[in-house]
Amino acid sequence: MLVLTRKQNEGIIIGDDIVVTVLNIEKDKIRLGIQAPRSIRVIREELLVEIREENRLAVQSEYNPIDLIMSQLANKNESENNTDSDSNIANDTASDNVSDINK
Repeated sequence: MLVLTRKQNEGIIIGDDIVVTVLNIEKDKIRLGIQAPRSIRVIREELLVEIREENRLAVQSEYNPIDLIMSQLANKNESENNTDSDSNIANDTASDNVSDINK
């Protein structure tokens, strides 16, 4: 690890296109400015740690949205089939009543 001492408004250059500048120093906080190409991801370390932990927990989770969706589709198809057979029974009954009238 390279350790440098910088004063306010002093900076460092990383590679050819990243500049880190000390913008402000107050008590135990240092405000840094970072100029980098948009293609370079710049993220606070604690956020990266939190994201990695969330991803690790998600992988271990038993939640499976595909199974949930398949289950919902199966239930929907069952209820549609039951509705179709109920309407078939109603249609058959109506047809029988019409034939009885015609006799």
